Amino acid sequence: MEAFAPGERLVLVSGRLVEGARSRSKAPSKKHSRPRLTLVATPGDLREWIALLEREGELVRVQAEVDPYLEMTEITDRVVKAGGPALLFERPKGSTHPLLINQFGTERRMCLALGVDRLDDAAAKLESVLEMQPPQGLAEKVKGLKKLKSIADSMPKTVRTGPVKELVLQQNEVDLDLLPIQHCWPGDPAPFITLPAVITHDPKTGTRNVGMYRMQKLDSKSTAMHWQLHKDGRMDYLASDGRLDVAVALGLDPVTAYSASAPLPKHVDEFMLAGFLKGEPVELVQCNTSEVLVPANAEIVLEGYVEQGDLTLEGPFGDHTGYYSAAEPFPVFHVTAMTMRADAIYPSIVVGKPPAEDAWLGKATERIFLPAIRMSVPEIVDYDLPVAGAFHNCVIVSIRKSFPGQPQKVMHAIWGLGLLSLTKSVVVVDEHVDVHDYDEVFFRVTANVDPQRDVMLSEGPLDHLDHAPTRQFYGGKIGIDATHKGPEEGTREWPEEIVMSDEVQSLVDRRWAEYGLERAADGADGRDQRSLRQLLRR
Repeated sequence: MEAFAPGERLVLVSGRLVEGARSRSKAPSKKHSRPRLTLVATPGDLREWIALLEREGELVRVQAEVDPYLEMTEITDRVVKAGGPALLFERPKGSTHPLLINQFGTERRMCLALGVDRLDDAAAKLESVLEMQPPQGLAEKVKGLKKLKSIADSMPKTVRTGPVKELVLQQNEVDLDLLPIQHCWPGDPAPFITLPAVITHDPKTGTRNVGMYRMQKLDSKSTAMHWQLHKDGRMDYLASDGRLDVAVALGLDPVTAYSASAPLPKHVDEFMLAGFLKGEPVELVQCNTSEVLVPANAEIVLEGYVEQGDLTLEGPFGDHTGYYSAAEPFPVFHVTAMTMRADAIYPSIVVGKPPAEDAWLGKATERIFLPAIRMSVPEIVDYDLPVAGAFHNCVIVSIRKSFPGQPQKVMHAIWGLGLLSLTKSVVVVDEHVDVHDYDEVFFRVTANVDPQRDVMLSEGPLDHLDHAPTRQFYGGKIGIDATHKGPEEGTREWPEEIVMSDEVQSLVDRRWAEYGLERAADGADGRDQRSLRQLLRR
């Protein structure tokens, strides 16, 4: 997709998105090239986020009336897969509330959301806290106090009221039909809320959990709550004595929205993570019909409850695996109140065959949690969760290998580490291998693996949404050791890799302009041109 000018509006012409009256098929204008990322403070709410996206040329307003039933999905899927902008549908059919989608759909927007130049920069902030040691001198003590203060300042802050209280609907006034909830795929039985922050508390400890769980609309006052087997929200529900108060926040600042998707340990508050990443606390206000605290700057909040034994058939649903997840019984969420801004903006996300918008939410988690994984498995250098593998189907990991059997040790460690325990396949490579370069990883797998020696089959828990295993939730796992092997592992002498000498590489770098190959790159087309330029400027 072409680059879009800031604030540019899209219209529909013969079923295709065009910019104003200009066809998508024309070559992009140079004046529409995207600006460099400008680092700014993270947005305080969804309105500030939309304004930032617009200033950065990362948002397009769609003025045409668009139907949330399937039509929005097809538009969004095309835009996402083309690396296009966030979309603000200003006139969803059947609703007066605009719908924002694809806000996280590129690496640039994910970095913009977190206020970083690279996703690894957000990880470095977390790493500095995880690696805190007892200070040895005055300077280290001062640095340590600053880090501790940043943690203390991350705790959520309770306020009396907020913009989300501008409009309050209770009891018979509650009406989910007011919202432009998307019916995403033809096989879905109903519209689904897809970007919620679902807030519950552990009935025994009072610990808060904030999770992102899809919600199938049942009628104007209730939804299903898709609490999967391994999710903390389900743990709170099972621990409840009959009834559990629940609140759902919609339309949050991007950091808080991301934090709801983060796979944190049960005792770690997602709102605290959001405050830590933002550098300021999340402001919370009490619900009208329960004691649950919700983000004061949200666009919309749904208040309500679930009850033990009150289940409904939820699904099927076109899921991030690229397949429909099967219909199963899940709890019914009864909405007792809706509070919202008077002109609330409804957020949504479409998942399906990868890549989809959730790809960069997953990649942010991959980068941010690398320091925590290294704390548990110190020999890990880096890891990659391929988008095409739906994140939970494959992990590629590089390690500092120092003894025989270490790759197998790492495989077992991953299969015992939080939600990574659900991983179906693990590929282990040496520390110098770029785990994000899938061509290089595949080269190592085909070059270094003896299937009889280096492939390990195991079994264990699998993701709730994995349709492949014969038995739901449990099945086979595969580990592939693609590292170099040494004599201690009983192999023949391992051959030397082919690498050009540093002297010759430096010589060619110095003389490159003499070879006339820049002109060859200028004359190439498409992917070949990009690949050649990468080689020229490595």
